[in-house]
Amino acid sequence: MRNQLALFERDLTTRGVADLVKAHGVESLTGAERRADDARYQEVVCRSALNRTQGMPFRWTLNPYRGCTHACQYCFARRYQSQLEMGAGDQFSSYIFVKRNVADVLARELARPSWRPELVAIGTATDPYQPIEGQWRLTRACLEHLDRCDTPIGLVTKGPMVVRDADILARMSARGLATVYVSVPTVDDAWERLEPGTAPPLQRLRAVRRLIDAGVRAGVLMSPLVPGFSTQPARIEATLRAMAELDVPLLGGNVLYLEDGSRDHFLQFLQAEAPHLLEKYARLYVRKYPDPAYAAQVKGVLAALRARYANRRTPSEDVRRQTDWIADQF
Repeated sequence: MRNQLALFERDLTTRGVADLVKAHGVESLTGAERRADDARYQEVVCRSALNRTQGMPFRWTLNPYRGCTHACQYCFARRYQSQLEMGAGDQFSSYIFVKRNVADVLARELARPSWRPELVAIGTATDPYQPIEGQWRLTRACLEHLDRCDTPIGLVTKGPMVVRDADILARMSARGLATVYVSVPTVDDAWERLEPGTAPPLQRLRAVRRLIDAGVRAGVLMSPLVPGFSTQPARIEATLRAMAELDVPLLGGNVLYLEDGSRDHFLQFLQAEAPHLLEKYARLYVRKYPDPAYAAQVKGVLAALRARYANRRTPSEDVRRQTDWIADQF
């Protein structure tokens, strides 16, 4: 007990969270405040804001939070909860860690003489505009520092709250420093089962329209397309039609992949919600990525329908900027 209390006598880090949970379970997070959404929010401090990554089209990521109340069943970031000695299931969406000092740490990192502005991907492991951002405003504070230091960003979100920061994002877009990808994999009712904590797809599409009208370089990311839920041609077409009606561009899309760690959670979801798909998934996902022939078929459908619904605002290759870190591999 003495060691447990000692951890709370100083600022709690994610390492401290892992130590507590490993020793005493999630009940030891006595500082985690339960809110109206029934999730618990624990303040932590971070030693670094920018995280280096490998094997991606970008070298740096920024995530002001850990965990996400959007609770997307397929989210690959669920696997990272194991680093906190927590499960990839409900504990990913019911325990959210707020990096209260992240903006100050980011400011110090950007001010280092060794820092050379290069692309920072925001929203790779948690949604930067999940509801708690309305109170903490950590994402906005980080954007202010990135804007001031001319650092390019690629931001992914399912949160319509992103329109709140259109002023900063428009300034950055005008200098070729920002692209916002709003994730809308489908407008079909399947989204309610796949993404139970997110805003309705049409609300997200309207957010894209508002961003564009404000001068932000923004578009839709149809990813992931989930086999059996959103890969049917009729459902893909319905999403593209809704985009065309609002005159918003498609910036990318891809088929679901299943990471180790988050894979088990998704298969449990299938067992409960669509057990008839389990055998098909076993054949389709022998490895992390789906069968290449299947993925090619889905991308072929998307490419053909995209051509049919292409609108004048879809950016052409010659105006693509350095912030395009999600490849258009249709």
